[in-house]
Amino acid sequence: MARNSEKAQSMLFRFRAAQAASLGILDAGRTRRPKSITSQTSTPVCEKWRGQVVKEISRKVTKIQDPSLSDYQLRDLNDEINKLMREKHMWEVQIRQLNGPNYMRFDRVFDADGVEIPGAGGKGYKYFGRAKELPGVKEMFELMGKKREEEREEAKGGEKRAELRKAVDAAYYGYNLDEENGELLSYEARVEKENFDRLMAEAELMDTGGEMEGKGPVEWEEIPDWRVPTAEEIQQELLERERRRLLDKIG
Repeated sequence: MARNSEKAQSMLFRFRAAQAASLGILDAGRTRRPKSITSQTSTPVCEKWRGQVVKEISRKVTKIQDPSLSDYQLRDLNDEINKLMREKHMWEVQIRQLNGPNYMRFDRVFDADGVEIPGAGGKGYKYFGRAKELPGVKEMFELMGKKREEEREEAKGGEKRAELRKAVDAAYYGYNLDEENGELLSYEARVEKENFDRLMAEAELMDTGGEMEGKGPVEWEEIPDWRVPTAEEIQQELLERERRRLLDKIG
């Protein structure tokens, strides 16, 4: 069996490598990714390097979920992911300039296996996985969430909750001092006595047949003697109404 170093020096191996380079096909695992992205003029080569970057992003996004990582490791790993995201965007720009497919129109990013990479879409610096729970980062997300909630409330035309709370005091919950100093109790007793005296006076006038203030004499109206129909009479009346309705409909 020939060694790998001997295979690499063989004429056939070098011919295949030169042929692959001329066709724009290369082994991304054996070749270092070029630093100058704008110097690449082959669309397949750019797509190969972009695919390698996407794989690295997917691998690091999975790694950043590891609970054993320290805060320093999480920050460094999150910085590396954002750096790869910028590199991926540069490869996509170069592919677009070479009249290749437009990868920038997609908000979601998928790896080679078709699995979506969470949080990899959009622009700007992003936090992935456990990096969102870092000291200072978590408070920043909570503050941003509150601001978005306030903006939605303002867009609806409603007042902010903080402004509504300013108008709420102890009296709103019933803790008022009127009952302690007796003002409310004395006012309720006075109004209750006035209403009671007025009702008693109206009752006496109605019993004696007199006249109330601002009104004429009280007149009694006799209630007629109503007879409650039986069930048979009600059934007969319903049948009669249904018969009249059908006759009216036919005629």
